[in-house]
Amino acid sequence: MSDQHVPRAEFGICGGSGTLSLGTAGSLPDDRVTVIAEGLVFETPFGRSPAFTHIRVDGPHGPRDALAVRMHGWRRGVKRADASLQVFWVFHEAGVRKVLADGGVGSLNHLLDPRDVVIPNDFIDLSMKQDIYVRGDHLLIMRQPVCPDLAGHLHASASGPFGRVFRRANYLVTDGPRFESVAEIDYMKRLGGDVIGQSLSPEVFLARDIGACFAGIYIVVNYAEGVVREWEHAELKAIFFEESAEVARCVIDAVSNADLGAGCGCMDLRKPSLLGLPEE
Repeated sequence: MSDQHVPRAEFGICGGSGTLSLGTAGSLPDDRVTVIAEGLVFETPFGRSPAFTHIRVDGPHGPRDALAVRMHGWRRGVKRADASLQVFWVFHEAGVRKVLADGGVGSLNHLLDPRDVVIPNDFIDLSMKQDIYVRGDHLLIMRQPVCPDLAGHLHASASGPFGRVFRRANYLVTDGPRFESVAEIDYMKRLGGDVIGQSLSPEVFLARDIGACFAGIYIVVNYAEGVVREWEHAELKAIFFEESAEVARCVIDAVSNADLGAGCGCMDLRKPSLLGLPEE
């Protein structure tokens, strides 16, 4: 319950709409996955956390522990920024070194079709979430926001079950939860976005804030407004439910196979801050 000690874990998993029908990748029926505990809730400086599942994944490097959370911790009545802070505070307390995320996205690039998979290497943040940090004591350099080693494992795993997998894409982040207008999408395309969604920021920089690598896998579930053709709700729903297991398997593969000591360079882009935080 809320007074529980946060268990140690090398990996944090932000389960999103890409694994919607499962809950999180930790719920995947897979012989490698053992559920240690479910419904773990913690009191954080940012409010009561969402429920986490503690799993253990067996693989070539031995057992790895992960804490998985559903829908990036978002709940009705809890602001998304607050949920993200709660989730990453728990990850930090757990000693998480690698963060993996999944989600469904819309296509801004007319060459991307529903059921394509993208593993973004960069992002454009148009959300209004401000002053978000767990530690706040480091300068976060975002010239390489996504871990190339983690992204490589996701790409290798996804290249089997999915027809088209793209390792480079610009993820444009909005607040949601509404979809955008045709005029907004036209503007966002001009900014250079390839896909659009709500679940890469602040995760991508909160991971660096706590000293962890980050990568995500995202399945295209619809065309954005004014791109190619009008999207259909039935198609979007079908993709969410039909592809969840494969997306989850890619995440579990990455937990199993990733090199915790990889020379990815991510932590070289995290420098001690030259500015002190204001006193509380």
